[in-house]
Amino acid sequence: MTAPAHVRALAFDDRPVLASAPLKPGYTREELSRVGDPSWDLGPAIFRENTQRTQMMVHFDLLEHADMQAAMRAYLYARLNVDLPGYAPKLPPTCIRHAFDRARRFFAFVRLKLKRLDLARIDPALVDAYARHLRDDLALLPEVVGQHLQSVSHLYHYRDHLPNGGLAFEPWAGQAPARVAGHRYVVENRTPRFPENVIAALLAWSLRYVSIFAYDILAAREALDRLEARRTRLLAIERRLPNSERRRRQHARLERHLARRARQGRGVPIWGMQIWAAKNSNVGAQKATPTINYHLLELHACVDAAAEPAMSFRIDRRSRAIIAAAVANLGVETGGMDTPISIDPDSGQPWCARFDVKTLAREEQMLQVAAYIVCAYLTGMRDSEVQAMRLGCLSIERSEDGLLERFRIRSTIYKRRATTGEAASWVTIEPVADAIAVLERLASARSTRSGGSDTLWPALRSSSGRTHLSVDVIRHLNAFRDHVTTAFGSADMPIVPAGPDGKPWHITPRQFRRTIAWHIANRPFGTIAGMIQYKHASVAAFDGYSGTSRSGFRAEVEAERQLGQLDDLLDYFDRRRGGASLGGPAGPRIARTLDEAADALGPLPAMIADRARLRVMLASVARTLHVGQLADCFFDPATALCLKRVTTRDPSQPLTALCEPTRCPNACITARHRPAWERAAVDAKSHLRERRISDLQRQALRNELDRLNAVIAGIDPREP
Repeated sequence: MTAPAHVRALAFDDRPVLASAPLKPGYTREELSRVGDPSWDLGPAIFRENTQRTQMMVHFDLLEHADMQAAMRAYLYARLNVDLPGYAPKLPPTCIRHAFDRARRFFAFVRLKLKRLDLARIDPALVDAYARHLRDDLALLPEVVGQHLQSVSHLYHYRDHLPNGGLAFEPWAGQAPARVAGHRYVVENRTPRFPENVIAALLAWSLRYVSIFAYDILAAREALDRLEARRTRLLAIERRLPNSERRRRQHARLERHLARRARQGRGVPIWGMQIWAAKNSNVGAQKATPTINYHLLELHACVDAAAEPAMSFRIDRRSRAIIAAAVANLGVETGGMDTPISIDPDSGQPWCARFDVKTLAREEQMLQVAAYIVCAYLTGMRDSEVQAMRLGCLSIERSEDGLLERFRIRSTIYKRRATTGEAASWVTIEPVADAIAVLERLASARSTRSGGSDTLWPALRSSSGRTHLSVDVIRHLNAFRDHVTTAFGSADMPIVPAGPDGKPWHITPRQFRRTIAWHIANRPFGTIAGMIQYKHASVAAFDGYSGTSRSGFRAEVEAERQLGQLDDLLDYFDRRRGGASLGGPAGPRIARTLDEAADALGPLPAMIADRARLRVMLASVARTLHVGQLADCFFDPATALCLKRVTTRDPSQPLTALCEPTRCPNACITARHRPAWERAAVDAKSHLRERRISDLQRQALRNELDRLNAVIAGIDPREP
């Protein structure tokens, strides 16, 4: 078969790698990497803000042999620029490194067997041997094996687009690589959910940062910017003066600053980071020698020691003498910046010591991460969607009466979209709006200093030279987990509890979306951070983009609902096998179903029974389970009382707001519902103590209290 003209062209190595991909503004194809370059930079065609820089680069010098480099260039160029309808679309540039790694493994295997890489010499026996080689690697899951084998199939399907041709035969007689690998597609999301106590602590402290700590952090940054601007202005004025005169003025400013601190009853500033390190070291704080914060003193005296090391107070005898005398008279103060610290409402004390430039930078980073947690968790947005948010992305809409507010976020969806993404909007709740307002203040000053970038997620502290938060978010999330314990807890009583294995819970961005989807689906009446109801979050989430098929969030919630229904019914099963009884009109029916399932499983104890088999047996019942506050509903539309009270209804869903748990044949009451019934009984008793109610009202309350007490008495006390 004749190769296309562009492949036969002599200038193949001079072709731009991104010959057909959309480019970000400001790039032209003439500036792009060429096929023959030792490295390819695909950054101009990668629009996702959270893409790691290493994922944008391909370095061919990682391949030791020239034949492997040539084959890899041809293969990746074809994947990036050739669309095979019905088989494979063009490879998104964000996936280039995965394609490189998978093809590299096959090329190395072929070269080991044939002593050189020649695709024309590969036969079915060799690709069969490669499949066995991957399947025998216990470190590779069948899903990963299938992904590696897919690259082998590509070498056949792209054969007409490779300069030297590809495989001459279709591997494995056309069988899907996943089937060859033994991979069976699993619908269940494998991303771990946050334990409830972990996400509750993370969100509570994130909200505390956004609602309380943020004002001090932002005010301190503004004060520091003013100090630095003043220093820059005075240095420009005094730069032409003799050094002796400059030093005299600096000493005068230093003495005035120390005198002002004396009038305020404040000491000489010392570095706060050292105090924090000593607090959490094995040595103990008593062995830590306070270090004078010369940086802050020099800032007030308008000295730039970084630009002029010779002017530093550290090496100036007169300056050191002035500071030493002040330490003897005034003592020291941690941090030393002038910004006052707010009172923590829980402790009644300032939430931290005064800032210095290092502690301020650290707290800015923690504030950004806290805002990320609020945004990622309470919106259900993916990491790429959160990190695509920009300055001005929040809009507030009011109802016609001017009372109801709707908060809307504009961002970009990338999953299953073109590489440029698709603009979309999300409806959210007020805590997210507050977090975005904080982020805009945090990012605005950084935007001015970084050349006008409008991202809401600039890299505040990056040793890798990144300008965007990007994949550093994982490291910062886990640093936040540790920081709140270091600052506000202890090793014995961590603020964020450990995971089930006793180790600190490892946080990844995907966990936020999966966890809130699960809670919205299965615990809609639960609360998080002591104030926000999942029902509230779900109403906002479904009111916007996620109510459609565009984002897939509703589908994820429904998938989590099905998983949660099964998990909840297995919990019913375990409690029933432990001797618990089930209350409510549906209790006897569900108890019989669970007992029949237990009998079918044979003599095995409940905890070691075949859970997969049990899931299949109980699946039909689980699909009817809907968790409620006063009772769980095993929904049967033919007997549901809630549906009989309305004329227009959806027969596939119960109307939980109209539930009559003591009368409806679908209602099942367990010990989990006891607190809600007990709260209702306490409310009834408190109303009965009112003297101004009528006799009819009093009798109605007594009847209601009798009903509540009867329900409470019927709840099995043996259930925890």
